[in-house]
Amino acid sequence: MPQPARAAGTSVAHAARRDLLAWRNAVFAIFLISGLSLATWMSRIPAVRDGLQLSTAEVGIVIFGLSGGSVVGLLGAVTLLARFGARRAMVLSVALSTVGLVTVGVGASLLASTGLVFAGLALVGIGMGALDVMMNVEGAAVEREIGKTLMPLMHACFSFGTVIGALLGAGASFVGLPVFWHLAAISILVLATAVIGVRSIPQRPELGDELRGAEAPAPSWRARLRASLSVWSDPKILLIGTIVLGMTFAEGSANDWLALAAVDGHGLSNTEGAIVFGVFVSAMTAGRIVGGPILDRFGRVPVLRVSALVGIVGLILFILAPGGWTLYAGAILWGLGASLGFPVGMSAAADDTKNAAARVSAVAMIGYFAFLVGPPVLGLLGQAWSILNALYLILALMVLAGLAAPAARERSYAPASPTAPVS
Repeated sequence: MPQPARAAGTSVAHAARRDLLAWRNAVFAIFLISGLSLATWMSRIPAVRDGLQLSTAEVGIVIFGLSGGSVVGLLGAVTLLARFGARRAMVLSVALSTVGLVTVGVGASLLASTGLVFAGLALVGIGMGALDVMMNVEGAAVEREIGKTLMPLMHACFSFGTVIGALLGAGASFVGLPVFWHLAAISILVLATAVIGVRSIPQRPELGDELRGAEAPAPSWRARLRASLSVWSDPKILLIGTIVLGMTFAEGSANDWLALAAVDGHGLSNTEGAIVFGVFVSAMTAGRIVGGPILDRFGRVPVLRVSALVGIVGLILFILAPGGWTLYAGAILWGLGASLGFPVGMSAAADDTKNAAARVSAVAMIGYFAFLVGPPVLGLLGQAWSILNALYLILALMVLAGLAAPAARERSYAPASPTAPVS
């Protein structure tokens, strides 16, 4: 009787497809709440500054708590994964960041304590930095199982989260909602989403999850940690890191300096400078939305090379543009060129499933180094040679990223369920 057998096989295929979709959607949600958490704080910076009566320099010192905490979180992510497994480590990271947000709210609205705000931001940074590694590991794993490039779209979800957070923050500010109640409400939403979402993320012994009925126990967390630290001796990881360094430097530097370069370098008004930055961010988001199918069609190496070339052309146009449409065209090409470097780097780092978390962590740390170090370096160069001339450093790093593109060449993976393709 072949019919029952076929029916059983179809049922199993549908169940596998449903589980993969749930896993994918859970990772999308984690990326979104990560962006939402970050933008929630950023949207209330003016209110925190006014409430604590901080100078610009003091605001910079307070924000350093977030940056420093992020580095600690990146360094600790591998240990957390090795010690607690993926599910528990992700919930722990989100919980830490939400406790930090609430602490910021208490320091800003209830106790008027700059030190408490700094400590809260450090907790937010530690949680978000660790989560950044974990969600990229999961994103790379699920796209490998599905057999389609999803990482750029996942990073677009992060961007959507920042947009939602900015809009909610603007609304909270408009109605005069105190910072504490705003951050507390978002913290509850974010933590609840994470707790529910991780239930759809499969448990894997290689990440430290303890599975009942497993044939052999997972390696000890110390053994996993020792193996994880060995990835820094892998030349391929360093080359992938070069790709991420160049592209992330281009992205992070634009976030801090593009609008100012348009104003000081090209004589635009503050409003026009903000519009140019909006054009850049829109191009970045669009590039990540459409990037997955393009990568699947042409492959990582050609797309990264073209991306680097597009970014280089965009930078040259932006630096040398006499104004008008060429300036906006330069911002668009700059954004498109930089849009795929970080997500593709995460996917490439996780291609080798052995020590995937450590490989992603290493590449992510290189990317965050660019985010943290790039803006002040450009500021120093801009002070000496003008901000437009300082942008040539980004151009040089994008050239290096294009040259290192072969390191991201994909391995061949089959979808988890050929009979039930996931879309």
